[in-house]
Amino acid sequence: MTGKSRPSRRPKLFLVDDHQMMLAGLQSSLQKHFQIVGTATSGAEVVEACRASRPDAVLLDLSLPDRSGLEVVADLRAALPDVKVIVVTMHADRVMADASLDSGAHGFVPKDAGIPELERALKQVLAGERFVSDLVPKHWAARAPAADAGFALERLTPRQRQILHLIGEGKTTQQIAEELKVTTFAVTFHRTKIRQSLGVDSEFALVRYAVLVRMSQQGAG
Repeated sequence: MTGKSRPSRRPKLFLVDDHQMMLAGLQSSLQKHFQIVGTATSGAEVVEACRASRPDAVLLDLSLPDRSGLEVVADLRAALPDVKVIVVTMHADRVMADASLDSGAHGFVPKDAGIPELERALKQVLAGERFVSDLVPKHWAARAPAADAGFALERLTPRQRQILHLIGEGKTTQQIAEELKVTTFAVTFHRTKIRQSLGVDSEFALVRYAVLVRMSQQGAG
């Protein structure tokens, strides 16, 4: 025994973002204090990659090309309940911050916040607390997602409205399929049709719309 203390283990991070430059920047900025054990650019690969690498925390973008980040949060929490999830997104959005926390995320940090705040969020979340950046507004506007929301919803079939409602509740495609007793392919097909009917250009925008509709309907009730 030499009496020297062992260096503390660096927490292990897994990074998820659809932009390689963002992943490279995060890796370069965080690797001094954290061990980067993997990266992903799409939602489909995250859970299995995290099963293999066993990170302490996942930094997750919401705007992924193939899946809603909220679905990935829910899947991660179900598969690896001890892993902490911090959403890191370009959207300083109260609606999506609340939806992320409801889905099981432990933190929400806009990309504009910078690395020092992200490191602060990681420290707080790894200590068992929640973290929401001060850049996120304290409240969301209690109104429908658009002035013509009611008219827009009329374009949807009853099944599509049902699916939109379940999306707003934070249900994943798999959960929706199981609840409605249909295939995941059918739910994915309807999600695409809903986006087309509403003029929504991304999965992120669809989920935000669905969450806002649900919140607005609850407020009206």
